[in-house]
Amino acid sequence: DKVIRVVPESERETQILRAAFNRLKVDLWQPSSPIHIVEGSAADVRVPRNATRSLLPLLQQANIQYTILISDLQQAIENQTAGRSHRSRRSLPGYNYEVYHSLEEIEDWMHYLNRTYSDLVHMFSVGKSYEGRPLYVLKLGKRSRPYKKAVWIDCGIHAREWIGPAFCQWFVKEALQTYQTDPDMRKMLTQLYFYIMPVFNVDGYHFSWTNDRFWRKTRSKNMRFHCHGVDANRNWKVKWCDEGASLHPCDDTYCGPFPESEPEVKAVAHFLRKHRKQIKAYLSFHAYAQMLLYPYSYKYATIPNFNCVESAAYNAVNALQSAYGVRYRYGPASSTLYVSSGSSMDWAYKNGIPYAFAFELRDTGHFGFLLPEMLIKPTCTETMLAVKNITLHLLKKCH
Repeated sequence: DKVIRVVPESERETQILRAAFNRLKVDLWQPSSPIHIVEGSAADVRVPRNATRSLLPLLQQANIQYTILISDLQQAIENQTAGRSHRSRRSLPGYNYEVYHSLEEIEDWMHYLNRTYSDLVHMFSVGKSYEGRPLYVLKLGKRSRPYKKAVWIDCGIHAREWIGPAFCQWFVKEALQTYQTDPDMRKMLTQLYFYIMPVFNVDGYHFSWTNDRFWRKTRSKNMRFHCHGVDANRNWKVKWCDEGASLHPCDDTYCGPFPESEPEVKAVAHFLRKHRKQIKAYLSFHAYAQMLLYPYSYKYATIPNFNCVESAAYNAVNALQSAYGVRYRYGPASSTLYVSSGSSMDWAYKNGIPYAFAFELRDTGHFGFLLPEMLIKPTCTETMLAVKNITLHLLKKCH
């Protein structure tokens, strides 16, 4: 299998690509659906070995240029997880934040923190997944007063985006390790609670470790089609199944049979609704594109508190860049990335959470979903600066 990048240079090329990708049912990495392929923008696509015979000649015939991003996908997967089996199963106090962890390891780690840092960490479950796994959340913060504002952070809505859960774990580590020494972190944990969900799509994430590294959706079964899963970021009750979502159960952007059909989405939506007065920011972590997005995703329009959100995004992106010079684009999701309906970010915003952001972490396609473990630390370090920046912005009144 290979991953190739195509940049259509005309409307004709755009149409050919959309049609070919639809017909061949390829695994599109970027954008998430053929409808989002536009002239002048890169499309990254995974080409299975058997399809290389059909797709690549088709591109050559149509005289469409492509570049190979990853020439041997299996090798790239093995490189990413090299030494995984002999990795020292070190004790939890020596937990390694610079490697990717399986769902089981992440859950053990959460239990460990819950026992070890009971003054700052409280672990609970918001419900159960389709396959019956608990949906764990860590509540992080000093129990300084009964009522505090809060920030919600989730990672891993899309199973194959492993850098997301790695960041959620990194955030918790940083909070616990620097709470005593960093006045900003102290302020954050004293004045706010953080609700952190390291793996939103637990079934899908587990499946991406055991069966298909590039699985994206949940794992719910569809009776009429032999296709599993719903795109958990198209399943929210906000312009549900409109533009940028698919009604077909086999598509990567399938919106589900109805809004909140997925128990994971329903459980988180219920929790956020219940705490909507307390939660002031919603942050969701995805990959890959190097972007910081805010509402709206489902339409081209300016949000009412645009100035506050825009300045928070601008400062966050600058803070992020100060670490390694990595540039993030920022702006409304619809115009910065593409239009998509039923997203968690739009839903959070519509439900009264004033600061709603979606991060698209590294990179811009060189590794795609296979971001090597050696890039976990720099990616998380720079992202941490952005998240702290947004959080501190939140504590200052913005008008």
